[in-house]
Amino acid sequence: MPLALLTGLTGFAAGLALIVAIGAQNAYVLRQGLRREHVGAVAAVCLAADIALIAAGTLGIGALVERAPTVLDLLRWAGAAYLVWFAASSFRSAARPGRLTETNDRSRGSVVLTAAALTFLNPHVYLDTVVMLGSLANTHGTLRWAFAAGAMAASAVWFTGLGFGARALAGPLGRPTTWRVLDVVIGLVMLGLAVYLVAGG
Repeated sequence: MPLALLTGLTGFAAGLALIVAIGAQNAYVLRQGLRREHVGAVAAVCLAADIALIAAGTLGIGALVERAPTVLDLLRWAGAAYLVWFAASSFRSAARPGRLTETNDRSRGSVVLTAAALTFLNPHVYLDTVVMLGSLANTHGTLRWAFAAGAMAASAVWFTGLGFGARALAGPLGRPTTWRVLDVVIGLVMLGLAVYLVAGG
């Protein structure tokens, strides 16, 4: 197997290992997929963000991120506040079952902005992509971009698979009770992540 391909597969595995963990971004992609609401736009925002951040880390910007604890602290508190607000919105949706099966009731711009906020207001996204994946990429020397390309491919596979896979399941899972449970679970996930951020996780 060519060394560049092997390095790319290593990057793919590393990227997938970091991205699959339950988080605000994944919960939102899943929610939008099940709602069949601007799924492609949400997946594209998450993928574009990962590509940009992984590229930044591969270029060596991870060292700057590590030296900016104040910026990460600001992001941590802003992200926690946003997650609490999002959790409250999910609980409100769960309390109003008449709205649970509505689709396409939010503009594309609103959905995209929410996806971007859930991505960039989370300081751990910078630590995972810019610092962690960037550092791993740079251990491969001249093949660092092969590693980065593999990690980016993992993001593409994950976000499209999660979003459109959920969209395909929206019919079987379209019962109001299912939507209510989903919104409650997402609200609890968001609250848990907010506590994790505030605690300095």
